Amino acid sequence: MRHGDKINNLGRKKAHREALLSNLASQLITHKRIVTTLAKAKALRTYVEPLLTKTKKGESKEQISHQHRMVFAHLQNKAAVKELFTVVAPKIASRPGGYTRIIKLGIRPGDNGEKAMIELVDFNEIYGKTVAKAAEPAKKTRRATRKKSEPKAETPAVEEATIVADATEEKPAE
Repeated sequence: MRHGDKINNLGRKKAHREALLSNLASQLITHKRIVTTLAKAKALRTYVEPLLTKTKKGESKEQISHQHRMVFAHLQNKAAVKELFTVVAPKIASRPGGYTRIIKLGIRPGDNGEKAMIELVDFNEIYGKTVAKAAEPAKKTRRATRKKSEPKAETPAVEEATIVADATEEKPAE
């Protein structure tokens, strides 16, 4: 029976699975996005999001150093922990959760494994720019003045050009 067994074992023993997730999390923090299988990406999300949340907690120096030790116990990589607390933490400070995004990439030709890209949401420039623009409130004015748009101004000129072209075509025909 598998009642209440929600962890994806990924076909590995506990020690191997923890080492795999630790290495994937370190690489995700270092490179901001990685490509792996869909099952590993989903398992990595549940592993790395609590670590990212730990970087936001703590006001005193003792609490911050405690969070450093807790994250290092999971990652075992000094460079990744330093990157996490110096670069990643300030960017995710205002986000309440959902620090990662999984994008499916199709299948791998060799073994038909489903590939996925997992990335840190705040480090994607393509999606980040649109979110910042959407957050700004629109300015409301009381006047309802309209400026003539450029395409409407160009339309009569195009029509005149076609009329002139039609007139030139008629002259040689006569």
